[in-house]
Amino acid sequence: MGVAERKLRAKEEMRQLILETARKLFLEKGFEHTSLRNIAEAIEYSPATIYLYFKDKNELFHALHIEGFKMMLEYMQPLRAIADPFERLVQLSYTYIRFARENPEFYDLMFIMNAPMDALDTEEKWAMGDQTFGFVVSLIEECQQEGRFQGKDAYQLAFHCWASVHGLVSLEIRQRTRVCHDEKMRACLVEDSLAYFIDAMSKL
Repeated sequence: MGVAERKLRAKEEMRQLILETARKLFLEKGFEHTSLRNIAEAIEYSPATIYLYFKDKNELFHALHIEGFKMMLEYMQPLRAIADPFERLVQLSYTYIRFARENPEFYDLMFIMNAPMDALDTEEKWAMGDQTFGFVVSLIEECQQEGRFQGKDAYQLAFHCWASVHGLVSLEIRQRTRVCHDEKMRACLVEDSLAYFIDAMSKL
């Protein structure tokens, strides 16, 4: 490996170290109470080092968003092999829940945690989020082409699907499903609720 390649690898390793440290601190202390200086101290470098990679805390936070959406899209890719669009939509719901359960910290950062949205003002900043949500919109449109969801706005219905599944898994991740004191029922509460939602969608 040449000098240029080693420098490039070292730069990428530093970027990943900054991102991983920031992710942990954002979750532990919250976005508002985490500074770039805190992150720099945690990795034992000066704040100036972080500015070589990210212009401010917003850009750093949304770099984590992008990583999360890339991971989510990887989960979703196998669904393209399912021919029936409604079945693909059903399996997408289960895949979304699996992603959240297997990556709760990223899910928290992406969809639950309070943080400024300033860095989303430019199209390129939200490209991954748009691509992910666009996957749902295109599924609804395919279903409409096959006679389902007639008279419904594809974007609004896609948002409804996202909000419904997000609500279920967010309650579980934040342990709000513990309001159900029946342990046996609580163990399958999300799946059973999702089944009701899918049944309702099948009748639209």
